[in-house]
Amino acid sequence: MSITQEQYFTYVSILKRELVPALGCTEPIAIAYAAAKAREILGDFPDKIVAECSGNIIKNAKGVIVPTTKNLKGIEAASIIGAVGGDPTRGLEVLSNVKEDDVEETRRLLEQNICETKILESPAKLHIIIKMYKGNNYSLVETIHTHTGIVRVEKNGEVLLDVPHDVEAEEDSDINYDLLNVEDIVEFANIVDISEVEEVLAKQIEYNTAIAKEGLRRPYGANVGATLLEVYGDDIKVRAKAMPAAGSDARMSGCELPVVINSGSGNQGMTASLPVVEYGRKLDCSDEKIYRALCISNLIAIYQKSGIGRLSAYCGAVSAAAGAGAGITYLYGGDLGQISQTITNTLANVSGIICDGAKSSCAAKIASSVDAAIVATMMSLRGKAFAPGDGIVKDNIQGTVDGVVRLAKEGMRETDDVVLKIMVEK
Repeated sequence: MSITQEQYFTYVSILKRELVPALGCTEPIAIAYAAAKAREILGDFPDKIVAECSGNIIKNAKGVIVPTTKNLKGIEAASIIGAVGGDPTRGLEVLSNVKEDDVEETRRLLEQNICETKILESPAKLHIIIKMYKGNNYSLVETIHTHTGIVRVEKNGEVLLDVPHDVEAEEDSDINYDLLNVEDIVEFANIVDISEVEEVLAKQIEYNTAIAKEGLRRPYGANVGATLLEVYGDDIKVRAKAMPAAGSDARMSGCELPVVINSGSGNQGMTASLPVVEYGRKLDCSDEKIYRALCISNLIAIYQKSGIGRLSAYCGAVSAAAGAGAGITYLYGGDLGQISQTITNTLANVSGIICDGAKSSCAAKIASSVDAAIVATMMSLRGKAFAPGDGIVKDNIQGTVDGVVRLAKEGMRETDDVVLKIMVEK
């Protein structure tokens, strides 16, 4: 066995940390969570809310419906509904208990303009500071790097929580994500005791399948998933694209069903899982085989995103789809070389897709990315591959992934700024 005991338990821990339920798009949910916590600390309902958010939070919260609000969008709506009806003990399911009266109160408070938003000038891509005021009292909650990563809490000048953190770092973590690599991920998937990961993977299948089916049943967003099935039929290649796209259709339009996320993103959680599930069922694979394939798909997605960061100008559907392609290749009996080549083939094709925030077109980007992953799978299973020197392709999978990380973090830094400027222009 090449994988060490440390790696084994780290990989199990990563899956349990990353594959958690979330209700709605995670950026407005992160705002609502911080607001719910700030309201709890204040101990009274505020007269004024100030929400300071980094550019990438603004980009991803601007155009998506806040779940449970029917049709409200934006940072102000997320902040107010979090204060009105949010339960901070529920984490990324903070809005699970919101009632109709809470939504109506949020509409009223939006009209009163009690919430002010500001761009937070921060090197951190994911950074939120919520301040609430009631008379002479105030509270402050600061979140950085992760959607529920509260690092500072204040009330009336007293610091109640101050977690040491590096604002320049992508993420502070007690888990060593540097232990992830393709060879050991595949080895882990082959040997893992399924009982140690079954709970999180079964929930991922259940939740993500449910919202995808909801997205096919009802008109959400641009109905990308339903359109694919209507136009191209019920072939497995179409279903593998349509299911995560339909889940995104529903999720971006405020559907109140939860998803199990990957790398902080519901869209990435659905992209990494649902194509694998569809192929697993088509190929009559056992539940155990599907779980092992999901270990590969999820960890490959996390492996890439741990270098890129949770938020960037690089569309996360690409890294998630590359993971899904790796999982599908495994279901077909592909070996390590073929799995690695599937990842490379996917990244060589669609690494240029930009992230311009959370909104209905995410579903189409998911479909395009999964399509590229399926092409990559079929190529690798037939011994066909993009060669080293073909653009960003290197002579090994680690080199190719490292190059994509550089592309996303360094090459697309200015792209990120330009995308945000375009989005906020009137």
